[in-house]
Amino acid sequence: MHFDYKTENTCAQLISLDLDGDVVTNVSFMGGCNGNLKAISKLVDGWTVDQIEGKLAGNLCGHRPTSCADQLAKAVRAAYEKQQAG
Repeated sequence: MHFDYKTENTCAQLISLDLDGDVVTNVSFMGGCNGNLKAISKLVDGWTVDQIEGKLAGNLCGHRPTSCADQLAKAVRAAYEKQQAG
């Protein structure tokens, strides 16, 4: 399943990803710190929703209440819940 997630309080505006069961692939960010976000996308390719949440949830960026990594954790959970709901 393909999923697009509109981010909040980050430089990146959108996260796109594919989800098969609980495995996340093809993560891409629109906007944000291009090099860092490309690296995160490569690192998490093939990880499960739980693995991504476990490593990235709660990471903050400066004074912001979130970060692109934290938003990715939220995005994969939202995609998983949508997939489960059918």
